[in-house]
Amino acid sequence: MDTAAERLESIRSRIEKARSRFGAPPERVELVAVSKTFDATAIRPFLDAGQRVFGENRVQEAQGKWPELRASYVGIELHLIGPLQTNKAREAVALFDVIQTVDRDKLAGVLKAEMERAGRQLPVFVQVNIGLEAQKAGIAPAEAVAFVERCRTEHRLQVEGLMCIPPDGEPAGPYFAHLAVVGREAKVAKLSMGMSGDFETAIAMGSTHVRVGTALFGAR
Repeated sequence: MDTAAERLESIRSRIEKARSRFGAPPERVELVAVSKTFDATAIRPFLDAGQRVFGENRVQEAQGKWPELRASYVGIELHLIGPLQTNKAREAVALFDVIQTVDRDKLAGVLKAEMERAGRQLPVFVQVNIGLEAQKAGIAPAEAVAFVERCRTEHRLQVEGLMCIPPDGEPAGPYFAHLAVVGREAKVAKLSMGMSGDFETAIAMGSTHVRVGTALFGAR
């Protein structure tokens, strides 16, 4: 079994090769190490190897491990990449640095109120249900541009990008390409798309943030 440092270096190398291989690549691709379901003991080797950007799906799970880790390591940037209920918005604003899953007006309004209360202005991504799947969160692609505009003007959120999860079992490329088109129309600079099995394809389509878990931490 490779060490955490070796797995991290392998993924970073693949990211950079993909970034430099295709057309007009993004200037930088951020690796978001998805540490959901893994405890602090499993995360520490990646922190020791220099990784600082991590993604978690659940507020409560993240609360159980990241305050301790932040006390030991500087420069951690924590992204919420799972669905957020409005009753968890206060805790999310206190703990996370980026919210990638804004997908409805009610949540946008609650997040803005909680950010004002906490004195924190967090960047957010709008989650797009790129495959129009009933079981997945996210705003419909056709509604995304208008929703981004409302988030910026009515809710006064700092919308930096779009995020998506393509349908399982289908080629991801067309869905990533679609999100890139929506992103240009919405005038956002960042796209969070691509996971362990398809992040190189996502980078080819313009991804700026790839969310990699299994390839780093192993199977859950």
